[in-house]
Amino acid sequence: MAKINGNEIRPGYVIEHDGGLWVAVRTNTVKPGKGGAYNQVELKNLINGTKLNERFRSAETVEQIRLDLKDFSFLYAQEDALVFMDTQSYEQLELNKDFVGDRAAFLQDGMMVTVQLYEERPIGISLPDYVTLTITEADPVVKGQTAASSYKPAVLENGIRVLVPPFIGAGERIIVDTNEITYVRRAD
Repeated sequence: MAKINGNEIRPGYVIEHDGGLWVAVRTNTVKPGKGGAYNQVELKNLINGTKLNERFRSAETVEQIRLDLKDFSFLYAQEDALVFMDTQSYEQLELNKDFVGDRAAFLQDGMMVTVQLYEERPIGISLPDYVTLTITEADPVVKGQTAASSYKPAVLENGIRVLVPPFIGAGERIIVDTNEITYVRRAD
């Protein structure tokens, strides 16, 4: 752990604040006409996901936390758990489905994920930014609906609904952004 000044906090930094672990989502340096400059930081709690806005003056110091990142391969899903395997030691890690959240639907057999560990305890997981999936259902195109950019709903093989352009139909493979849960483009 390293101490840094409040004005050195940047997006992506993990800090210890008020007894919890927080990741800086957005930072903005504010220089008011009167008084000293400060860093306005939007923080997100790594454990429960709550957000918080804090001001840090340059004279304040905070603990910057170094997280261990380990690569895991997704093996399978059980009732309420997801099982991963460490690619180095071949040890298995079982995580609650709530830990991964809505993005658990994007997990595929053998998919590589990065687990963030703090003192050997998992506190976060990163899936690939993009996955390729097949559309199982897509509404037909409505003729004459070209005045505005029109998207139609489609259901993916994992049950997730996304909006796709009118030229995409059932059975086609598309690339989906796992962070925004949006259509990116047709798969090759």
